Amino acid sequence: MQQYRPSGFKMLPPVIKNLLIINVLFYLATLALGSSFNIDLVKYLGLHYPAAADFKIWQIVSYMFMHSPTSFMHILFNMFALWMFGNTLENVWGPKRFLIYYMVTGIGAGLVYILWVYVEINPTISSINSIIQNPSVESLMAFNQGHPFRISEYSGDIWNEYVKFKQTLALAETNPDNHQALQAIVSFLSDYKYYFLNQQVVIGASGAVFGILLAFGMMFPNTLIYVYFAIPIKAKYFVMIYGAIEVYMGFANSQSDNVAHFAHLGGMLFGYLLIRLWRSKDRPY
Repeated sequence: MQQYRPSGFKMLPPVIKNLLIINVLFYLATLALGSSFNIDLVKYLGLHYPAAADFKIWQIVSYMFMHSPTSFMHILFNMFALWMFGNTLENVWGPKRFLIYYMVTGIGAGLVYILWVYVEINPTISSINSIIQNPSVESLMAFNQGHPFRISEYSGDIWNEYVKFKQTLALAETNPDNHQALQAIVSFLSDYKYYFLNQQVVIGASGAVFGILLAFGMMFPNTLIYVYFAIPIKAKYFVMIYGAIEVYMGFANSQSDNVAHFAHLGGMLFGYLLIRLWRSKDRPY
């Protein structure tokens, strides 16, 4: 039986080496620009929902190299997994094929994330648009009770607007004919829609890393992976368990845990399809 246990960084293949360097540089730039110049690189390079004002086409690629500046474990885990599984894959496939696979799974993960966000937020956006076009106290109260406004005093200017919105909503409830209050509420909802759309953003190499994990499991299904460097498990079972966990977490937690589970699954899906395509064409890897 094959066994696979990482023993350290040595003789890194070129794509893995450069991906590690690029990700670390992006991470350091995010920290430096944020602390020194108050420049939020996530705003410019993180993948936003296409309907958001902050969306730019290059983000479908740049988001893969961004990691949370508040969580060192985010980049540490991704880079360790990239090396642990990607090192073997690049040595087998070669740099060109590995880079193609990495980019396809990363971009695919972003596309699946966008699709999932659409499913998640479309009812909310439709409700906001409906209220803006035809405001009424009844629809406003229903929206206020059913929508979780994730706004705090750390959310910027929208927080003050939200406080005024709650006060104005109370006035409108007391006097439904207060057209001035209704117009103020509609104005807030227009601003909130802008804010809400821009909050749908994903960063990190996790989608591509999960694609690499899937590839390793498909190519070396019986290789032993040592979980926590102690518990042996075959790669195929490791991948299936991880995939099942992501499906469960995606539906159970949605976006509440701030993890893009469906982006992870998207990386695995696109990786599976690409490997199947290569196999169908009898290409060596």
